[in-house]
Amino acid sequence: MSLTDPLGDMLTRIRNGQRARQSRVVSPASRLRSDVLEVLKREGYIRGFRAEEVRPGVRMLDIELKYSEGEPAIKEITRVSKPGRRVYSKIKELPKFYNGLGVSILSTPRGVMSDAEARVANVGGEVLCRVF
Repeated sequence: MSLTDPLGDMLTRIRNGQRARQSRVVSPASRLRSDVLEVLKREGYIRGFRAEEVRPGVRMLDIELKYSEGEPAIKEITRVSKPGRRVYSKIKELPKFYNGLGVSILSTPRGVMSDAEARVANVGGEVLCRVF
């Protein structure tokens, strides 16, 4: 089965896993997914993740979800730029999400980074998703 939106699939797995109060979710691995998970880890939305090789040539990401007093650390996670409609933003035009409490994750020429890191680097790019 081929996926049209692999990143959207991973975000949905995280969303569904937290609603079901699971401690871990598993998703197929890719470099973009690993980079997005690294930003989520730096921003404190997940505990961590690791790549496991299930069989030769097939890797999976084991994502450890984070909870605070029984409540999920991620209240909302939405895909912004989709395969049918890509969303790009200049850094000066990037709006603050939830008045700066949320994080937008961007794919920039310098790599995948949060909106705060992109503002410091003064670089815009494709808005992948938003997390609160």
